[in-house]
Amino acid sequence: MSALTLRLKQPVSQRIDMHAFTPQRLAGMGTREIADIPLWQGNRQVPTGELFSVSGDDPENILIQSDSDRLDYIGSAMRTGRIRIEGQAGAYLGRSMQGGSLQVDGNAGIFAGSGMSGGRIDISGNAGDFLGAGIAGERQGMRGGKIHVLGNAGDRVGDQLRRGAILIAGDVGDYCASRMLAGTLLVLGQTGIQTGLGMRRGTLLLTREPASMPATFNDNGQHDLDFLPLLTRSLQDAKGFPDLVGRGSRVRRWLGDLGCGGKGEILVWA
Repeated sequence: MSALTLRLKQPVSQRIDMHAFTPQRLAGMGTREIADIPLWQGNRQVPTGELFSVSGDDPENILIQSDSDRLDYIGSAMRTGRIRIEGQAGAYLGRSMQGGSLQVDGNAGIFAGSGMSGGRIDISGNAGDFLGAGIAGERQGMRGGKIHVLGNAGDRVGDQLRRGAILIAGDVGDYCASRMLAGTLLVLGQTGIQTGLGMRRGTLLLTREPASMPATFNDNGQHDLDFLPLLTRSLQDAKGFPDLVGRGSRVRRWLGDLGCGGKGEILVWA
């Protein structure tokens, strides 16, 4: 069997809702049936075959070939299988994802991993704002699973993060780990201003001090934390990341946000 392949025929000017293309939704369907699936493009519906050429016969292994950043909701509510995007992904990549794996060879838009509770997302390029965050009206963001980003990420990474792990090899924007509820967030590059604002619990692990933290964080000095090698060893399946275990257990620790209970921690390797 060969991967079920969707290749965008030509550049598009309006956004396309791709939530229909997950392994569980396409199970048992042939290429002709898939080509007839109606897709929202802007404010109108068009058949899939009008926008994409469809080939292959394995819905558990989906390949999307597109350099457009207007393909939204790829892998939405995905439960099993694998989706690979050769090119870019739009907004809401892996929205409410429950299992399986998503791989993006390029960049991803805003709210990637929003509401996901399981599975894994790998982004070779950069990620937009609100990575792993909750959308408006939600009280929790990412609830489980893993997100790996080899490039940079935007503002509000891990906003309202509830459970799971986010690993970022590059830099992130402002308000990283804002309103974080639990879980693990690792950033190897630089973080912006107001890192940890409103943080309740969870661990933010850094290689350098943030550009700024709220005044309601308490500097606890340097510590040897025995759990740290165990934590980093559990994250070592992230391809493209350096040896994290070798960084040791010595960190400088801040506790906060004291205005929200003060049970979160920002750790910076010493």
